[in-house]
Amino acid sequence: MKKRVWVTSVVGVGTVVTLGACGSSGGDGDSKDISFGATAGPYSDMLTEAIIPGLEEKGYSVTVNEYQDYTIPNRELASGTDDANLFQHQVYLDNFANENNLELTSLVSVPTAPMGIYSDEYATLDEIEEGVEIAIPNDPTNGARAFLMLEEAGLISFDNGIDPLTVSVNDISENKLNLKFVELEAAQLPREAGQKPLAAVPGNFALSAGLDLATALELENMLDQYRNVVAVRAEDEESELAQDIKEVIESEEFETVIDTEFEWFGKPSWMEE
Repeated sequence: MKKRVWVTSVVGVGTVVTLGACGSSGGDGDSKDISFGATAGPYSDMLTEAIIPGLEEKGYSVTVNEYQDYTIPNRELASGTDDANLFQHQVYLDNFANENNLELTSLVSVPTAPMGIYSDEYATLDEIEEGVEIAIPNDPTNGARAFLMLEEAGLISFDNGIDPLTVSVNDISENKLNLKFVELEAAQLPREAGQKPLAAVPGNFALSAGLDLATALELENMLDQYRNVVAVRAEDEESELAQDIKEVIESEEFETVIDTEFEWFGKPSWMEE
């Protein structure tokens, strides 16, 4: 049986509070009782709907720990509170693990909600007028994704040889409509979709705020480095649990759930081969 524990962190204080839990243990002993970390929203849903059923068939009893703060899940994984997590892309995992001296690794990438350009003012990108404001994420990783999406839409251009993982406003060589970039925290962007003429909103924040991916004027053609991954402690990369998680995610049953319940999520290259 799966159990869910809602966890919230108090930013700046570091307190973690367990708000509730339900369910009972199952499986074949302690080795089959596992905890999976996730942020509340689409990837917690993906765990519940597409991954945990397959793990339960293999005899696991799974507790889902939901976090509100992105800085907490990897620390809880490294400390042993969780056995795996699903909430971050490869770039974030690599940077966070390096900056905090954590021995973590990714197992497999999963379909991921793409960033989108949203607007209450325009129905298509062709209607955009010169000099309008577009709200974009202010962190370097998600900001780079926004600029790549705008380039693919034909709204801006870069010189050859730029690094797609670090591209910034300083790398823009042509801004055809003289767009004005307003940099904000990613979590603030969904409400800016109704305040600013345009907003580039990461998929997880869009879904959590009730935005429909299908209504975006443009959706990101995501690099694989920006697709979310299941992460585990490096020492557990070859464990039975790690192999079982990969087997579940690589199964036909997993893809069927993705196609029906997460249809606008972009699939990683290994699923398209």
